[in-house]
Order: sequence, then structure tokens, then C-alpha cells
Amino acid sequence: MSPLGLTAEETWQRSLRGESGIGPITLFDASSYPARIAGEAKGFDPLNYMDKKDARKMDRFIQFACAAAAEAVDRSGLAITPENAERVGVAVGSGIGGLSLLEEQHKILLERGPGRISPFFIPGMIINMASGQISIRYGAKGPNIATVSACSTASHAIGEAARYIQRGEADAMICGGAEAAVSPLAVAGFAAMRALSTRNDEPTRASRPYDQDRDGFVMGEGAGVLILEALEHAQARGAQILAEVSGYGLSGDAYHISAPSEDGDGPMRVMLNAVRDAGLNPSDIQYINAHGTATPMGDKVETLAIKRAFADHAGRLCVSSTKSMTGHLLGAAGGLEAVLTILAIRDQVAPPTINLEKPDPECDLDYVPNTARPMEIIHALSNSFGFGGTNASLLLSRYAAGA
Repeated sequence: MSPLGLTAEETWQRSLRGESGIGPITLFDASSYPARIAGEAKGFDPLNYMDKKDARKMDRFIQFACAAAAEAVDRSGLAITPENAERVGVAVGSGIGGLSLLEEQHKILLERGPGRISPFFIPGMIINMASGQISIRYGAKGPNIATVSACSTASHAIGEAARYIQRGEADAMICGGAEAAVSPLAVAGFAAMRALSTRNDEPTRASRPYDQDRDGFVMGEGAGVLILEALEHAQARGAQILAEVSGYGLSGDAYHISAPSEDGDGPMRVMLNAVRDAGLNPSDIQYINAHGTATPMGDKVETLAIKRAFADHAGRLCVSSTKSMTGHLLGAAGGLEAVLTILAIRDQVAPPTINLEKPDPECDLDYVPNTARPMEIIHALSNSFGFGGTNASLLLSRYAAGA
């Protein structure tokens, strides 16, 4: 689920064409807001994935999670049965969770009193109910957990899911992240931090990572969910293997609640940790799907971190920010970007960074500007960094049967 499409393939094809999913906010009246644009999942109808009774019990982020999980399970061909249910788990997180439902129910409380609050309010908004609802729908009785680490959430969920499988605690995991924070309170809050782009008259050109005229990120919404399996489990059922999770890195900045340290220490270490976890060298990496939010400091620091981590190889890397097209999905960003990175490996093409018209001199790597680029991609990183100085990096690799 993304601002570019309601399936993985539609999202991928539009990203290859360099299209933007950013437009004026329609989910609420944003006319008085300094930032009035976002990446909305246009055309999303929860009733295409569940009945009306169930939909009313869930915040939009849980609906997104269930919809993305449905596509992932269907495309994977994974059958969850009473015989294997205890070996299939769920790890789907969110950075913010059910804020829209909270706003709605708080309004009811103030206007109509406590007796009119929905009995489904709490289970409809808490973050772990994305995993909970998916688990219930598919009968998955293995590990059931929800990560919450701001904009690193989904990458942490995927990385931890891989480790559950490595430790023998599950044979397969449904994992990723979901977010639906295009709401009055969230947009007002990020605007108050001056974190959002105010290029309201040019929404498709507003998200512009690494560009000298960037002025903040654009909020996005949606979900990215993957099916991870132990190799032997996937092979035994004849699954189509799209890529391998070959490495996973974590780090903390220990610096500031919302700003990265200017030396790029945390992001540098998280990339190196992922590379080491895979047993690779920095020179083995060809592509990075960057965190690349289009904030003035964040893009500069990630560029420096890549240079520090990859040294002379940094100039040979292709680095792109698909947030230039989707906006920033916060806790779902790592899930969506892992999907796009996997499809980049499948199709051997790097998606572009659009709106890169006047490169910032301090952002001087190869950001695949404006046009997708066919290239060999064997190993790729997907970076996610979050408030509180939390960082995650996934190393995704081309699967070579028999290797």
C-alpha cells in the first residue's frame, strides 16, 4: 500500500517511471496548515480486504497492514495450516499507530461524553494490533510482536523477523510496517517542528532529497509487508525466492531526540554492522536505498555516513531515495523501501531520485537522478533512521540457487 499504488507491482512500475504520489491533502481540511500536501494511498478501500464490521474496528494503519499482508501471503503461496501454524509468526510495527482513531474518539469524548466511546477504540488503535489482526486472520501462532522505533520501525521488524528464523523460532514470518499518520494532529505536530516541506503549490516537486532547494519531508502513508522464510522451508514448497536477507544492522546515535549527529556516526556504524553481519566487504555493495528524507541536515549527514562507511567505494555506489516519489511513510518506510529494493534486485534496475535538479554541493554521490538506471545489483542496503537516534539497515542480496 503506497502513494504510488495499492499493489507492490503498481508501486514499483510507477517508481521506475519516476512518478510522484504527492498531492494536496484530502483526508482532512488542511487549508489552514503550513504544510498542505502528503502522499495519500488514493483509492484505498478497506472493504476490498475485509468486511465492513471488521473495518470499523480498526484504525486505517491496521487496515493497511492487513491489506499488504494479504498481497504478501497471496503472492508467496504460503499456506498456513493447523500443522504448521506454530512455525509461522508475525512482526509488523508502526511508528505512530492509530492516531486518527484517537483523534476521532477524543472528539466524541469531549462532545458527547465517555459513554459514547467505542468499545473497539483501544484494540483499534494500539500498535501491536497490526500483528495481532494479521495473526488472527491467517491463524499464525508463532512469534507475534510489533516493533516501535519511529522511522526505523519496519526495518527493525524485518531484521528481527529474520533473526527469529535464524534462531529456529519460526520457519516463516510475515513482517514489515504500516502507518496512517496523515491526520490533523500528526501533520500539525511535524509542521510545528518545521520538518515538513511547505512547497504546497508544487506537490509533485516538493519531496526533493539531496537538492539544494529541499525544505523538509513530505508525509506519506501505507504499508510494506514481506514473507520471510528459512531457505530450506522455501525450497521444500517450491517458493519463488525474490531475494535473501543476508545482513541486518542496528545502532544508536546517543545524540539528540530528532537530529542526527553531524559526523554521521550512527548511520555509518549501522551500515557497516549490516555488511559485517552478512560476511561481506563494503566494496561488495552496489546499491543503497537511502533514508533520504529531503531534510536539510538529514541528507547531508547520510551522505557523509556513506562516505565514511564505504571510503573510496562510495563514489561507485548508486544511491537513491524513493521517498522523492512516495513521501516519508514514517514507521512503514522501511517496509515499503525493502520491497522496492527487492524488486530492484529482481529486475536489476535502480529506481531514481526524482526532483534532483540543483544538487547540494555537500550531497555529491551518485543519487540516480530523475531516471531509473539498469545495472547489476547483487547486494543492496536499505537504510532507515528514526527520532531518538535509532538506526536500522537491511542488506538484501540476489538469490543464487545452489550457491
